[in-house]
Amino acid sequence: MTDALRLGTRRSKLAMAQSGQIAEAVRQITGRPVELVEITTYGDTSREHLSQIGGTGVFVTALRDALLSGEVDFAVHSLKDLPTAQPDGLVLAAIPVREDPRDVLIARDGLTFEQLPDGARVGTGSSRRMAQLNAYARDHGTRIETVPIRGNIDTRIGFVRSGELDAVVLAAAGLHRAGRAAEVTEYLPVDIILPAPGQGALAVECAASRADLVAQLAELDDPYTRAAVTAERSLLAALEAGCSAPVGALADVLADGQAVTEMRLRGVVGSADGATLVQLSTTGPVPTSHEGTEALGRELASEMLAKGAAGLMGERAR
Repeated sequence: MTDALRLGTRRSKLAMAQSGQIAEAVRQITGRPVELVEITTYGDTSREHLSQIGGTGVFVTALRDALLSGEVDFAVHSLKDLPTAQPDGLVLAAIPVREDPRDVLIARDGLTFEQLPDGARVGTGSSRRMAQLNAYARDHGTRIETVPIRGNIDTRIGFVRSGELDAVVLAAAGLHRAGRAAEVTEYLPVDIILPAPGQGALAVECAASRADLVAQLAELDDPYTRAAVTAERSLLAALEAGCSAPVGALADVLADGQAVTEMRLRGVVGSADGATLVQLSTTGPVPTSHEGTEALGRELASEMLAKGAAGLMGERAR
């Protein structure tokens, strides 16, 4: 019998669901069974808000330790949780086709964001979302109270069902992968709220020394998704901002008929109360190399820093 490949994953329902989808794809590619190895991360056990525990790496360090020790053969991460610096000895073997990167609203009584009453309590664990939601409400002459929350999908939606909150904002991708898309009240346009860098994408990581496995996992890679998230994460790194910083970014490739010709990168940094946002974009030819894609992110970050972005991020990551 062929030895099973061991896939390291967080224990949450969402992590298990998305890891299960990757496991099935790897089974088909390799012809080998894949078993899920559940690993508890610091971010799963801490009850502090992400802004307090630092955010950067709290959901991935234990998985990476398991990879480096040989406890698991490969791991699946939500890409937005990954620090921008890649550790020695590990490689991102695949970044599969991205799910919907947008944020969504789940509100009481089926309300949209614009229908929320003045003073509505909106829950989110993200300073990025707080900044953009408050800015949008301010621009439209309404007032909301953004409430910091933690917890899995059930916990967060439960705050609305119980009446404790009027609405919560979550990532569309997680709800889709967990089979909960029917509960979405409104998909929030990226013109209102830019997602976290890498949001909606998964990262399949393994030891660089496993050249055979790296080559097999690479069959899951989507070059357009990889290019987009590389630009977004380059922007994040150049801003010296961690995963929990109030930074939004989204890159998309623009097609002229059948041919992909351009990449557009948008970025935003804002104060939590939404009083100040630095939001810029750039469009250029699709970079033909990893270095070119990273350069696009660095260039936009430089423009944002020149506009005052550094002062909106609190303590910058080093």
